[in-house]
Amino acid sequence: MRVKPKTTELIAKILIWSAAIFVLAVLSFIIIYILYRGLPMISWSFLTEIPRNMGRDGGIASPIVGTIMVTAVAIALAVPLGIGTAFYLAEYTKESGITRVIRFSAESLAGIPSIVYGLFGFIFFVIYLNLGWSVLAGGLTLAVMILPTVIRTSEEAIRAVPQSYREVSFSLGGTKWQTIIKAVFPSAIQGISNGIILGVGRCVAETAAIMLTAGGALRMATSLFSPTRTMAVHFYILAREGISMSNAYGTAALLIILIFIINVVSNALVNRFMAKNR
Repeated sequence: MRVKPKTTELIAKILIWSAAIFVLAVLSFIIIYILYRGLPMISWSFLTEIPRNMGRDGGIASPIVGTIMVTAVAIALAVPLGIGTAFYLAEYTKESGITRVIRFSAESLAGIPSIVYGLFGFIFFVIYLNLGWSVLAGGLTLAVMILPTVIRTSEEAIRAVPQSYREVSFSLGGTKWQTIIKAVFPSAIQGISNGIILGVGRCVAETAAIMLTAGGALRMATSLFSPTRTMAVHFYILAREGISMSNAYGTAALLIILIFIINVVSNALVNRFMAKNR
């Protein structure tokens, strides 16, 4: 019995909408539950005090600073290198064995579990380079971890820019570099920023790699060579050890709020940049 095309289309729409609603419902439940349990814990003292008594008392000031420092180091290293590699692959080279090896390596590295990156960072940065458990070791490890994501998303965004943009720039006497800066980059900025946001989110939420490279010190980090604890690690330890579930929920709620703020601010800056260059 042959099914009518309209019936097939209706069934497909029902399945697609059902899947989307299910995913949104699960995500909404998780976020609402964590915010419901965690928001009452967030106060000025919770944000400004250093954890005491293994995290049972005090706030999460030092994990907040540690999260910002480790993420800043990772982004400062991974973003320029990743975007530069993406432009090299998309604009300065022709398809060859070398480019295919680079893309295959980036795709393979993107699928490696974070604990493997943590072990690599512990052996290479912490022990071999003698950086110890520190903000710098954690940031370098996260930079290596998010670099493949930045490269692949940036390259796809660059390749999505119409070829006519480049041809018009060349016809007006623009150089290769001027074409990239004035024509290609502004058109690809939204896709590139999405890759950066994904990298930032992964840095903020990472636990295994940070525990093996940045340590878990509760005191405030004073330099790049100080050990530190990020909010994700703090939440994991509080919940796993059963030290303080109320503080764990408060930390998780603040993580959600922080990631939301990062996404909103990043999208606002990208939209402003695009509107300015339009």
